[in-house]
Amino acid sequence: MKILTLHCDYIKFQPLKKALKKPEEIKSQEEVEVKEPLVILIAIEKGDSASARKQLVESVSKTAKDVNAKHIVLYPYAHLSSNLAAPETAMSALVEAEKSLKKLGFKVTRAPFGYYKSFELKCKGHPLSELSKEFKPEGTEEPVQKGKLVEETYDPARLLKEISRSKLDTSKLKENDHRILGQKLDLFSFNDVAPGAVFWHNNGLIIYNELVKYWREEHEKAGYKEILTPQILDKKLWQISGHWDKYKENNFVTAYEDRPFLIKPMNCPGGILVFKTQTRSYKDLPMRVGELGVVHRQELSGVLAGLFRLIKFTQDDAHIYCTEEQLEKELIAVIDIADLFYKKFNLPYRVELSTRPEKRIGSDEDWDKAEKALHGVLKKKKMKYKLNKGDGAFYGPKIDFHIKDSLDREWQCATLQLDFAMPERFQLEYVGKDNKRHMPIMLHRTIYGALERFMGIILEHTNGNLPVWLSPTQVRVINFTDRNNKAVEKLVKDIKKEIQNLRIDIDLENTTVSDKVRNAEIQRIPYMIVIGDKEEKGKTLAVRARGHKPKFGVKIDSFVKEVREKIEKRV
Repeated sequence: MKILTLHCDYIKFQPLKKALKKPEEIKSQEEVEVKEPLVILIAIEKGDSASARKQLVESVSKTAKDVNAKHIVLYPYAHLSSNLAAPETAMSALVEAEKSLKKLGFKVTRAPFGYYKSFELKCKGHPLSELSKEFKPEGTEEPVQKGKLVEETYDPARLLKEISRSKLDTSKLKENDHRILGQKLDLFSFNDVAPGAVFWHNNGLIIYNELVKYWREEHEKAGYKEILTPQILDKKLWQISGHWDKYKENNFVTAYEDRPFLIKPMNCPGGILVFKTQTRSYKDLPMRVGELGVVHRQELSGVLAGLFRLIKFTQDDAHIYCTEEQLEKELIAVIDIADLFYKKFNLPYRVELSTRPEKRIGSDEDWDKAEKALHGVLKKKKMKYKLNKGDGAFYGPKIDFHIKDSLDREWQCATLQLDFAMPERFQLEYVGKDNKRHMPIMLHRTIYGALERFMGIILEHTNGNLPVWLSPTQVRVINFTDRNNKAVEKLVKDIKKEIQNLRIDIDLENTTVSDKVRNAEIQRIPYMIVIGDKEEKGKTLAVRARGHKPKFGVKIDSFVKEVREKIEKRV
């Protein structure tokens, strides 16, 4: 049994037509809307036992209580599995789950079984808003034989066929889908040997590294120090932080010398240990620490979606430790850096402020101060914002940034969270001016969010027409005929001397100029230069900027100046 739980502002669904010969009988095909639900997308599988059904009810009940959801929507969703149970069995399991959850005091709406349905939902942005889980029948776990090596026999040729990269089904994808662009532009690929993880090709890694380079430069200017913490950390650390129990079904657990370890799902606990390596003084604060940390979170294969939803991804986390007097200035600085980044990528955005939930830690006095501080900086910056009462994290209020792309879609990327829990749990301290020990205020923040996801957004936002500084190949030089080859090679050497690290290549293929230009356009290369006899003789260039008509008689110095400026200013 596999489920995806979504804590939503609302869900709307409407049965359209039968998907089975004998679907569930329904009284109406009108659209249904449920507000503030916990939506359970569910796939009942072959072999699901009573124990799996019991685990389902227990897990859904716990999540609903954790997010304070009173209304549960059970939504049959076959896409989560390729090993579905018979319709009668699945229907019976859903009805049973509905009854059990109602007995526990929840209001339950069950979407009709056996129909094609349209649905629309808006998912919340807190850490528990999206969780995928799997409940296995008892006895399906592989037995572990301790102290005994089992010799395997296998056929490498057969295994090679099994792990061969599957082809991307493009039939339901739009032309500007980042997965299609990833193939066209040779950026990245995926393989079932590492579900939900990216295989970066050279072109894609160039874009990734340029995003990282920009991030590092701007954060260094803003006074951040960069760290890097281990991938695998002892269970004890995650029990202190709360991640061991809170995200139990989404953790990757391993062991070393009979000690349980966790492959990190978040960067914060490791960064806190860096803070604790020495006694901190008020003179050390504010302390801004950034980490481009790789994290892993278990997800069901049915919800993976290219760069948008992964198991392994990079978070551009940063944590700020400060005093109460420094708080306002630090909050404003985070808002400013988010604004800087989104303007760089021409991404408009809006902000939401989420306040204290019913279940929370920290005193009301602390929450009053924290919410007042967040309200205050937004007003000081004269920013319009949506207020989400009760939707803050259990450890503190937060500001979320929702960017809008060229397709009018919204993405929650940057977040700024004020945390009471971690400093208290980890007993963080600094020595104040009064020579007494005080607990610092801790801010969590991301700008890209997940670097891979942000890259997918940018690819679709620009339809692959990336700015010059991000493009894997920035300039391509094309010969008109073979007699121009030496002039082409000399030009490339001369331009490289003027612009260090320019990503420039040559197309000397034995085909027409129009074919070469078309190929460069397909690869979204920003600049194409054609060198023929006229250009060679006049020591000029025929330049075609992406999306524009060609310009003839362009001076080499003029071209170099234009390209260098676009790269240096990242425009």
